Amino acid sequence: MKKLEEEEKIRKAFVQKDWNQIKTYDSWQIFKVIAEFVEGFEKLSRIGPCVSVFGSARTKPTSEYYKMAEEIAYLLIKKGFGIITGGGPGIMEAANKGAHFSGGKSVGLNINLPYEQVANSFIDPDKLIDFDNFFVRKVMFMKYSQGYIVLPGGFGTLDELFEAITLIQTHKLVHFPIILVVKDYWTGLIDWIEEKLVKEKNISTEDMKIFTLVDTSEEAVKNIDEFYIKYALKPNF
Repeated sequence: MKKLEEEEKIRKAFVQKDWNQIKTYDSWQIFKVIAEFVEGFEKLSRIGPCVSVFGSARTKPTSEYYKMAEEIAYLLIKKGFGIITGGGPGIMEAANKGAHFSGGKSVGLNINLPYEQVANSFIDPDKLIDFDNFFVRKVMFMKYSQGYIVLPGGFGTLDELFEAITLIQTHKLVHFPIILVVKDYWTGLIDWIEEKLVKEKNISTEDMKIFTLVDTSEEAVKNIDEFYIKYALKPNF
């Protein structure tokens, strides 16, 4: 059934359209994108300093990673930060839950997907934003996060992680803390980056300082806290 649906989408995508149809569709897309930016800027510009927590939407509440995300969010709230997540289940739900029950700001930038993602119930109702476009949602994470906490996740988590690393590397974004939590999960990837990208000079050794590996919730929060004791909070761009 799913395969048939995919084939139907492909067929529709290749249906010939005249120039007027293309222009009309593109114009409406522009307005929709602008509307998402306006809503995001309007809501997020008022929330104050926040840290984004990333990780798999498929992580179960019984997982140690779920519990870590809850604890990290709780500790960050106590340090005066709000929490931003992708708004869905798994690690995102855990972080929003930790923020919610510690009385802090719990923000969700939910992405509308045909499968898997539904906004979790621990987001403050006035701080939930639904996006159709991943790229608009990414801008909101980059602009309004004072740090990234990255727990074990899949392609979406890696996408957000490497986007931030690239923007910091190219000086398009201020160098805020990026913390990878659970060394055992990330070590294989980091080893590959060092053995391939660094050795072949596709990145520099200095680029490896853009992120930090830690093993505990306390270490993750300490890195964020110590960074902002040294540097003043300010907009990312």
